[in-house]
Amino acid sequence: MPKKDFTQVAFAVVQQATGEVPKPPAKTARQVNSAKGGDKGGAAHAAKFTAEQRSEIAKKAAQSRWDIT
Repeated sequence: MPKKDFTQVAFAVVQQATGEVPKPPAKTARQVNSAKGGDKGGAAHAAKFTAEQRSEIAKKAAQSRWDIT
């Protein structure tokens, strides 16, 4: 994220103080549909594994996350 200079920060403060903060852009239909697919996909993928397989995957992920070598 690029750094803001003093004038940009001051402008944002004035907008916020006067309630003129612009709304973030709305999500496109493509973004909404993509998020829906991601929500379904994770659950469907996890359902294919046994409890033992999920445990092994979690152990491997934890080891990778905390292995500092």
